[in-house]
Amino acid sequence: MTTEPKTTSSAPTVVGPITGGQRGWPFACSIDDLSQIGYVEEEFFLEGEAVGYRPTAEFGYDGNWSAEPAGSAPFRTRVLVQRPADPARFNGTVIVGWNNVTAGYELLAELPIMFEEGFAYACASAQQVGIDGVASMPQGLKAWDPGRYASLEHPGDRYSYEIFTQAALAVGPDRTTQPVDPLGGLTVERVVALGASQSAARLATYINAVQPLTETFDGFLVLIHFGSGASIDDDVIFDANSARPAPVFRTRTMLRDDLDAPIMLVNSETEAPAYSAARQADTDRFRFWEVAGASHVSAPQLRRRTAKAERDGLVGRANPNPPSHISYLPAASAALGHLQRWITGGPPPPTQPLIQMSGDPIDIERDEHANALGGVRMPGMEVPVAHNTGVSPIAGLGGLGGGHEPFDTEKLVALYGDHDHYVARFSEAAAAAVTAGVLRASEADQLVNEARESEPF
Repeated sequence: MTTEPKTTSSAPTVVGPITGGQRGWPFACSIDDLSQIGYVEEEFFLEGEAVGYRPTAEFGYDGNWSAEPAGSAPFRTRVLVQRPADPARFNGTVIVGWNNVTAGYELLAELPIMFEEGFAYACASAQQVGIDGVASMPQGLKAWDPGRYASLEHPGDRYSYEIFTQAALAVGPDRTTQPVDPLGGLTVERVVALGASQSAARLATYINAVQPLTETFDGFLVLIHFGSGASIDDDVIFDANSARPAPVFRTRTMLRDDLDAPIMLVNSETEAPAYSAARQADTDRFRFWEVAGASHVSAPQLRRRTAKAERDGLVGRANPNPPSHISYLPAASAALGHLQRWITGGPPPPTQPLIQMSGDPIDIERDEHANALGGVRMPGMEVPVAHNTGVSPIAGLGGLGGGHEPFDTEKLVALYGDHDHYVARFSEAAAAAVTAGVLRASEADQLVNEARESEPF
């Protein structure tokens, strides 16, 4: 563990639960009725003083970054909390999510394991875009429901790391529970940080430069990460609709390997070529999985995201091609289960093969169906009925869905004979993924049922 001097963050003042506003519900809340599965969903405001950070030396590729506090500013943000209603169901871990703002509004990562295995989930509005939106598309919290969110104030993204720290303190083991407790009296034992996509880049910088100073988190789950850290000392905003968006990913970097808190990283095929330059070996504190065929935004994700956007009246981005039907989320759920056991004294997650790549420029090696070789194998890749890929010829955000091209009937019959034989082989592949530790049994059953009810022939 690093021996750099530690900083001390103050817990924020917590206000809530928040109700009212023109719309009457929290932005980006679940589209499911969580009360039916024994969960409570509530929103709170957090207010306090946040410090910024600046590098004390150049941030290098090895991830062993050094930073120090630099200035402070007041803030008022929000956290959306989903927690078990029954304390007996709580597993002691709060996941603190860094809400992703690449769309110009907040997107929340969703993992089924959170509810099935008793996690609490605190979704933090750490970045300015989440609150104020972007100039070309003002869909931040304050524009979405001024009656609910007009009082929120964000001093700029150089303070986002401390705001994230304070969100963790507000729901952590040593939080102040009076007069307001966002966890409803639950006994918290540990906090795990979660960041996906742009938020993964922010989390990479947090891991490399801030966690050594604060030691706030007990573990990290980094998802769909392109292998670069974000800025730590400026307030540049990424606007996807700009002719020349400001770069989000600043410094190609590995994740530092000297922390007590273990790190689990799960990528889709989409990130594989970019991330190849930042690949690092598994250690006793780091695990890395790549999910073959999966895309940054898969068809299952897009369906839920579209339903939420329609409910909330948001303007989304059209997907030019059918996205991959392979999702990395089942593997991410399995990874979170492993991480929970890892940080509570169990074994580390199993090491998995990486997607096979070669050449200059580097490219993914593919089989006779043009599907990726190697990597974590979901049953839909082991028993394919389509070419599914995370890589698209479309540049930018429009290509994050990858691609999906169904096989024709003649090819399916040649591969499987009939639907029953296809389902039998799919079931065997699902069972193998469970045995490998990359798929949970409940999600394997769901995938098998979907295969059984499908009509690829």
